[in-house]
Amino acid sequence: MKTKKRWKKDDTELTLLALPSVVWFVLFLYLPMIGLLIAFKGYRVFAGHGFVYNLIHSDWVGLKNFEFLFKSNNITIFLRNTLGYNAIFIILGMVIPIAFAIMLSMLRNRFASKLYQTIMFFPHFLSWVVVAYFLFAFLSTEKGILNNIIAAFGGERVQWYSQAKYWPFILVFMQVWKTVGYSTVIYLASITAIDGSLYEAAVIDGATKWQQTKYITIPSLTSIAIIMFLLNVGRMFYSDFGLFYQLTQRIPGSLYNVASTLDTYVYAALQGNTPVGMTAAATFFQSVACAVTILIANGIVRKIDPESALI
Repeated sequence: MKTKKRWKKDDTELTLLALPSVVWFVLFLYLPMIGLLIAFKGYRVFAGHGFVYNLIHSDWVGLKNFEFLFKSNNITIFLRNTLGYNAIFIILGMVIPIAFAIMLSMLRNRFASKLYQTIMFFPHFLSWVVVAYFLFAFLSTEKGILNNIIAAFGGERVQWYSQAKYWPFILVFMQVWKTVGYSTVIYLASITAIDGSLYEAAVIDGATKWQQTKYITIPSLTSIAIIMFLLNVGRMFYSDFGLFYQLTQRIPGSLYNVASTLDTYVYAALQGNTPVGMTAAATFFQSVACAVTILIANGIVRKIDPESALI
């Protein structure tokens, strides 16, 4: 006969410890989800009433707000840039940090290793606003450092902010520069957790550094690499607003086709006269699309390696 489990003192302590997190999630994540209704309503502001009243009494328009998004003349540009850049960021965001982490793990000088980690990690803490000013100091037509170097060698100054052909490379480079340090530290921490006896056995067997990396280090990083991949895929339909908006100096017309994404579209729509319901529909689409994307990617991973799947 099974005895009924009783509530114990440990259960009470753990519940109290978890309570602040539960309250935080309810107040700031689940309760605001009522705002999703805006995407399906012609939201209006009624004088003298609050948000909930306005939301309830606004007319229900169904999917009309979504029609505005998909009938936009530039929707293909937004989707192309958002998905295209993110695909490149995901690939480079795995290959480059893993390579740097492996190289740092092989450094025998600990001071040099810590110094390189600090140098690479520092850009992660910089705001895109600050980075944009640094970039402008390099690319400014009249006083930019890069243009001064070009002029010193007899070349013509380049109007970087008017030449769209350069910006796909600039945006990718700046994204990698800013994020590579953070990812490198994560992979480096995983490398330090690998059992050292594996490398000792490999050395005894006569394995070279490349063979140790190929058969021990890289396979050991597979799990964390898959997790990072899935987390990044989950934001496939989102873009780093600061990267595209701040670095390009608020996306001038000359850079519109190479720097406009769904996030910059939503911001521009909010700055204009676009009804809030239509912009809410765009962000709702992003959320649903990201959820579907990560579930598909997780399903594929689960088919190949069930232990590496998130769900």
